[in-house]
Amino acid sequence: QVQLAESGGGLVQDGGSLRLSCEISGRTSEVPTTAWFRQAPGKESEFVAGIRRRDVTTEYDGSVKGRFRTFRNNPGGPVYLQMNSLKPEDTDVYYCAGRGSLIIATMANDYTYWGQGTQVTVSS
Repeated sequence: QVQLAESGGGLVQDGGSLRLSCEISGRTSEVPTTAWFRQAPGKESEFVAGIRRRDVTTEYDGSVKGRFRTFRNNPGGPVYLQMNSLKPEDTDVYYCAGRGSLIIATMANDYTYWGQGTQVTVSS
């Protein structure tokens, strides 16, 4: 079994920064790939960024490329999402998700393990 837990959300002004953390526990070998998704009420989950533990390959959605960065400081440590130049349209609940494949998928249905989510609110 694998557990994921996000933290670091909050309220920030337009142009500000936040760093989200995703702690992964349990059988971590089952999640070689981790991704961040976000979801607003009544809307589908949107892929934000993904990272592969083996070679720290990353992928980003075009809407966040150049502003957000996902990384981990060591293979067994948390996965981070550094969010800079935040905009009001980045306001969402952000989720950390894991899957047992080396491919960074962009569809939420491809991920098996999910955290509880953390709210990010950007005020204008």
